[in-house]
Amino acid sequence: MFWPMFQLTLAFCGVAVLAVLAVRVGIEVRRFARAVGDSAERISRAVDELERSAAPLAARGGAAGRMYVMNSADGPDSGTGPDGRGE
Repeated sequence: MFWPMFQLTLAFCGVAVLAVLAVRVGIEVRRFARAVGDSAERISRAVDELERSAAPLAARGGAAGRMYVMNSADGPDSGTGPDGRGE
C-alpha cells in the first residue's frame, strides 16, 4: 500500500509543479504581449511623425523635379548639364 500512495503523491507534486510553471508562463506571455503592443504604438506614432515631416520635403522634391524637367526641356543638345552649367 505504501508504493501506490508514494506514486500518487509524486504524481500530484509533478502536476502541481507543472501548474505553477504554466501560471508563470501565462504571466510572462501577458507581459510580452503588453510590451509588443506598446512597441507597436510607438512605431505607429513614429510613422505618423515621419509622414508629417516628409510631406513638405516631398512637395519641395516635386518642385525640384519639375524645375529639372523645365530646365532640360531645351533638349540634350543645349550644351548645359542638369545644374544649368556647361558639361
